[in-house]
Amino acid sequence: MTVNLSDLRDANARRQDEWCDNGAVPDLSFRATELAGETGEACNVVKKLERERHGWRGSRATKEALAAELADVIICADLLAMTAGIDLAAAVREKFNATSEANGLTTRL
Repeated sequence: MTVNLSDLRDANARRQDEWCDNGAVPDLSFRATELAGETGEACNVVKKLERERHGWRGSRATKEALAAELADVIICADLLAMTAGIDLAAAVREKFNATSEANGLTTRL
């Protein structure tokens, strides 16, 4: 099943109400730190995948582990955008199209 950013935003808002059932709402600083942590976890999986590719010693990871960490990054990016009052879907579309235009590319969202 495909998930769009609008569905993610709705689910994030509902789950935040469940998660923070004491009425406290995470602030921008918390959400940014959360996103940085999840991004670091994804990068750590990439490091382990690269060890495997090179045949080096050390812990290993799987593509499935990377998928899970990248999903956390997207979820946290939306939570940060939600906290800042940003429509992430609109921001992604605008940025993607601006980058295409700036580089003479025809692909647009």
